[in-house]
Amino acid sequence: MKSFAIFNIGYMPRWFIIFMDTLLSFFSIILSYLLRFNFETQRIDKKFFTGGIIITLSVYIIFFFIFQSFKEIIRHTTFRGVLKICLAILSANFFLIIMNLFFDKKIHLVPYSVIGINFFISVFMLAGSRMAIKKLFEAALRIKKNPVIIFGAGDMGQAALKTITTDKFNNWRVMGFVDDDTSKLNKNIGGVPVYDMKKIQGILKRNAVERIIIAVNNISFKRRNEVAEFFIEKGLKVSILPHNQQWLDDPFKVRRLRDIKIEDLLLRQPIQINNASIINTLKNKCILITGAAGSIGGEIVKQVAAFEPKTLLLCDIAESPLHEIGLYMQENFSNINYKLLIGSVTDLHSMEKIFSAYTPDVIFHAAAYKHVPLMEDHPREAILNNVYGTKIIADMAVKYNADRFVMISTDKAVNPTNIMGASKRIAEMYIQSLHNRFKKTLFITTRFGNVLNSNGSVIPRFKAQLENGGPITITHPDITRFFMTIPEACQLVLEAGVMGKGNEIFIFDMGESVRIKDLAEKMILLAGLKPHEDIKIQLTGLRPGEKLYEEVLNDLETTTETYHAKIKIAKVRPVEYKIINDVLNNLLFCAKTGSDWDCVKQMKAIVPEFISNNSKFEKLDKQKDKKENQVTLEV
Repeated sequence: MKSFAIFNIGYMPRWFIIFMDTLLSFFSIILSYLLRFNFETQRIDKKFFTGGIIITLSVYIIFFFIFQSFKEIIRHTTFRGVLKICLAILSANFFLIIMNLFFDKKIHLVPYSVIGINFFISVFMLAGSRMAIKKLFEAALRIKKNPVIIFGAGDMGQAALKTITTDKFNNWRVMGFVDDDTSKLNKNIGGVPVYDMKKIQGILKRNAVERIIIAVNNISFKRRNEVAEFFIEKGLKVSILPHNQQWLDDPFKVRRLRDIKIEDLLLRQPIQINNASIINTLKNKCILITGAAGSIGGEIVKQVAAFEPKTLLLCDIAESPLHEIGLYMQENFSNINYKLLIGSVTDLHSMEKIFSAYTPDVIFHAAAYKHVPLMEDHPREAILNNVYGTKIIADMAVKYNADRFVMISTDKAVNPTNIMGASKRIAEMYIQSLHNRFKKTLFITTRFGNVLNSNGSVIPRFKAQLENGGPITITHPDITRFFMTIPEACQLVLEAGVMGKGNEIFIFDMGESVRIKDLAEKMILLAGLKPHEDIKIQLTGLRPGEKLYEEVLNDLETTTETYHAKIKIAKVRPVEYKIINDVLNNLLFCAKTGSDWDCVKQMKAIVPEFISNNSKFEKLDKQKDKKENQVTLEV
């Protein structure tokens, strides 16, 4: 059974609209009579006055039903709805004129002059009441809506204003624009003022603005991030278009907007890579990717698959993550011949089977242990996986005449202060030595820093701590790190792997280093909370082997330019294959049979710049002068 409450789910029922229209029509006809006789009521014949009102109201009600003018929801009145009520009034008054024609010319049901006056008053009252109610509802909604500011008063910003204004389902009310173009300042665009960013603070406070929408289709990442950080520090939420849509000359859509994330603030301009060279190197080739289920390896899989290799060999020891990357390939690259290969790079027999069965043309070696504190506790595992595993894959590449071997290294290999970094540096040295001895395979090393959102990295950890209500833990207030997105890092890996002529260590432009404390504070602000008040930041002290800052070159290395602005070649000391091979064999024997202390002692002899930091192995640096332990490896 339908409800006859005046407000049914917030809307006026139809009977109430009919009642309202009839009541307004009643007042309209009375006012028409009064106007016709100049408010001299004694001149009005009461008999004809009463009859005229009854006849007029009856005719009006009939035409309200004929035109169904009561069916439209008044708060959402459209031009069509206003037109309907006007047509109903016009038809009703025309019908009254026709009725007059059927009576004696001296006796009119409703005087023609009253009909004419009533027509205009009725239109004004009934159509005007609908528009007035609509405006009242809109005003009430505006009061309830959250005030926002739009950065960018150009085409995209104006499109944003139009969309937000007309979209009944969003909860925003635009209070103003902010723009870098000084010629637009202090002007109105679409009835909305354009403010100077330097003087915006007062406007934000007066209007209780809680959100800024960045709507510019030609803004650089650097400028966008500057704007975002400016408003984040003032406690505002920031909405952006996803970066792959920032440049689309497309109508603005509210649904495309999302809150800015910490990863967005660390993004830089998209890099340009030489797709033609990469296609020539990878297309129709057999490609092996070790560590294919990891953060870097998995992204390399996705990017390499786009270049249509003949066969894609995905090797990893982690079963479930490898299964996940297999599902991704099945859904997105079903046309590619790919193989999921479970095995450890330290298993010589398993790796031999893979190489003998498939003879890969290009190898991307991403398998490695990477967590610094864990490797400080397990130096032998670091040696076996990062050094021995690399040696096995590199030796297989030589044995089976691979065209290229690309090793993924780390900036922690530069002046290492921990086991993990030292193990990667030793692996780099072995890779370098192979080029001098075996010319068929090109051995290339790529070196870069932390990647955003990789497994176990700082940003996912901070997010988890935020979700748990804090505190966010950092090791030192001054610790800094370089950051790069996973796709960007892997694009550069492919570019470097293709441009390499052998024996190079490519280093990537990581941009400016980021202070981890600043990163934590921004993440708290992005969550709408206050650092040190809502969420505490707790110092835990440097972890074993951890540096305050990372480097991409050691003191003895310099760089040369490449054709790509973000890639440089490190000039490093040449290494003699026979010497490093013998030294590695001794190190690997020690890793299998010796103690952790003996293993680390040998590592320090191989990498003389390896000075432990905040680690129990600092004792080894103090026992003997570094030069006495140093192994001469150079040519």
